Amino acid sequence: MNETDMKEKKFISAVVYLNNDAPVVNRFLDVITSVLSQNFTGYELIFVDDASTDDSVAKIKDYYAAHSESVQMASVIRLNHYQGQESAMNAGRDFAIGDFVFEFDDMLIDYDPNLIIEVYRKSLTGFDIVSVGCENARSISSKLFYGVYNGVSKSGGKLTSETFRVLSRRAINQVKSIDRYIPYRKAIYMNCGLETTTLNYRSPNPSLRKQTLKSRHERSSLAIDSLIYFTNAMGKLAGIMCFVFAIVAIAVSADIVYETIALTHPVEGWRSTMGFLSVGFFGIFLILSIIIRYLSVLINVSFKQSRYLIADVDKITTK
Repeated sequence: MNETDMKEKKFISAVVYLNNDAPVVNRFLDVITSVLSQNFTGYELIFVDDASTDDSVAKIKDYYAAHSESVQMASVIRLNHYQGQESAMNAGRDFAIGDFVFEFDDMLIDYDPNLIIEVYRKSLTGFDIVSVGCENARSISSKLFYGVYNGVSKSGGKLTSETFRVLSRRAINQVKSIDRYIPYRKAIYMNCGLETTTLNYRSPNPSLRKQTLKSRHERSSLAIDSLIYFTNAMGKLAGIMCFVFAIVAIAVSADIVYETIALTHPVEGWRSTMGFLSVGFFGIFLILSIIIRYLSVLINVSFKQSRYLIADVDKITTK
């Protein structure tokens, strides 16, 4: 039996998020091309360039020019402006044609390369989505978000921070059947009704892993949208706030009655009255802000016409 006969016959797509990753491009390409070429007869690499300002794309082209005899299909999807990781990876996933699709949320390889093929083999045991997470590089804010999310999630699965994942074609078709904009891939994967699981590893340099995370603003916005869209967290928060303000209103009203009966100068109760009004209006505006946030997300989900804007697609290799 020759080497080709021992390889998997499934065609594999690897979608890679690219945003100013020049320092780790060559290392990533060495690892991913080695793993895929050793284990699969056919594969493609799809790099989604989210408006990089460094020479990441140039390094990728130089790499393929120097290894033209040993590489297979590769493409670079250029977004016409910075659109964030979620939209970028949605574009790459929709472009992929593989029987199985790897999604690499960044190009940092701080795990055993064998984990890539291990994840694929795990998917063959009955899981349509297999994710990989770094268990020692989770920030406090990340743990807090996932703790809240999993506590109020409408699905039975538990989300955690992830580095990369593999999806079966059935999973991708299931996601594509949802004909509307999805703001958070991991959540929709968990809610698509198919079997999922997660493998964990420990990074030798967790601080470096944390540096690859999306911007704080992007993560905060995504976290809020996800809590609204996939959980009833905001509804519960509004209910709790209404209950708290109701208790405050009762307490302040009782204080006003007491001052009116017990004191000779009830006008002195203006402090309690003003305190009540201040707290009450604060509660009203807080609830209104939650409602407005709900409406903005619903409008975005219902009417957003384009999930991403592509400037061009550059075929690096066509083998």
